[in-house]
Amino acid sequence: MLHTAFISGRLRPEAPVALAELAFGHAERRGGRPYYLAAALYAWAYLFPVDAREGPDAYDPRKRLACELYNRALTQAFKNGHGDDIGLRAGSLPLPFGSLDVTLDPAALTWSGHRLTTFTSLQELEVKGFPTYYRWPGLGAPLAAGVVARDGRDAGILAPRARVPVTVVLKPVDLDRQLRVGRVQASLELYPGYGDQTITVGDRRVPLEAEPTAALALGLSEAGIWTRELAGFLNGGGVIQENARLVSTRPYRPGLVPVVFVHGTGSSAARWAELYNELDNDPRLHDVYQFWFFSYETGNPIIYSAMRLRESLAQVVQQLDPDGADPALRRMVVIGHSQGGLLTKTTVVESGDAFWRNVSRVPLDRVRLSDETRQFARRLAYVHPLPFVRRVIFVATPHHGSYVAGGWLAHQAARLVRAPGDVTAVVKEFATLDRDAVTAESLRGAPTAVDNMTPGNRFVRTLAALPIAPGVSAHSIIPVKGGLPPIGQNDGVVAYDSAHIDGVESELVVEHQAHSCQANPHTIAEIRRILLEHLETP
Repeated sequence: MLHTAFISGRLRPEAPVALAELAFGHAERRGGRPYYLAAALYAWAYLFPVDAREGPDAYDPRKRLACELYNRALTQAFKNGHGDDIGLRAGSLPLPFGSLDVTLDPAALTWSGHRLTTFTSLQELEVKGFPTYYRWPGLGAPLAAGVVARDGRDAGILAPRARVPVTVVLKPVDLDRQLRVGRVQASLELYPGYGDQTITVGDRRVPLEAEPTAALALGLSEAGIWTRELAGFLNGGGVIQENARLVSTRPYRPGLVPVVFVHGTGSSAARWAELYNELDNDPRLHDVYQFWFFSYETGNPIIYSAMRLRESLAQVVQQLDPDGADPALRRMVVIGHSQGGLLTKTTVVESGDAFWRNVSRVPLDRVRLSDETRQFARRLAYVHPLPFVRRVIFVATPHHGSYVAGGWLAHQAARLVRAPGDVTAVVKEFATLDRDAVTAESLRGAPTAVDNMTPGNRFVRTLAALPIAPGVSAHSIIPVKGGLPPIGQNDGVVAYDSAHIDGVESELVVEHQAHSCQANPHTIAEIRRILLEHLETP
């Protein structure tokens, strides 16, 4: 009866929002999908009447209610069963007063050369662990989608298990007339985005609902990344898939400057989640930066992990931009925490033969080695600055070693670390073919990261002595457990005197903070400041 009164024009202009609320309530009790769809259509009719002058005022609370009813009803209408899985498909669906013919363009299920799949509702997820929950209000059902490369092609920089926020909109055509005849046509449209998308309805630009924090949390919960942290310390290889060593949460976009995060010992890329959540949801940064994450087995010799970082970065830059047409890729920022900061420094220094002299009394070209091993040794020990890295940020970095790494317990743990096979083979061949060239220290076999970070170790002393390349800006963020001044203090792992280096553009001391300071508000604010400053630098 109410529906008949509505389509005959006997109800007030605001009546559709009341009908949407009634239909949604009945759907929740026993009406199911037909009434969820009806609620979405009534809400749309209220928000976008035929005569735009009759539309709701921006300050009318019923406008936000109509948006919420539309979004929730749309989510519920396309759920598969009682879980959070969403099935998006075309077809004819029943309505309480007729039918709804839904179309879905297959092109809508693609994004930047990738296919969107495995849709999950975000509206009912309970998200923990993020100080800030970003939810961008607007129209549409906020979902998380899996992303896979189309036609089996390489996914490039996109993480294999990435979950991206998408918004689904059911867009009816000529709704006022079709409600009268009881047969409604509508298109199902998908928009990947992070709160930065709008659609056009009539002559209006309408923002889309998005829940990027929930999508990020869902992806982290499914990836199993936390369980790999200890394995990544103990095992020299095989813990991290090669296609997941350097990844992003969204496909590569030309024109966006890469920010690369490098985690620390016994850690993983997940440790950057809170910082990333804040940076990528900042409108000043979202449209100008793309965020990449490098992962490595953290017990390995640092010089080996650093080689993997440099080669991964060089390879992906060449892969994404072989012709050098994207200048943004040549303005890269690399941020390293703890051991990751040492890896980061190797992207902006020229070593010459300084590292090689730590292990051999004889120049590399004169040592008796196979050609393959000699080439591998050169990749390891001869470090050159990456021309596309323009700024580095060191966070809690033990430039002069960590007093914890120098302790008895750390060295007992290091005895359990298995070196990667290619490093072990090089050490064995080197010691076998030209034993006289080997220094006494290198006779003990491949060092671990713990060895390298022990104060006084040849590696860390050599790296600390190397100056940062001209044209590269560097910054330090150093936590200490107490207040100012920081001299003589530490963060529980690294002493201030070890983390402090001369020649940086800025140094922020984060007071009353332990070693894992990535999510500290002062750390986040400083990195945001540096990234904004980077935009102003030629």
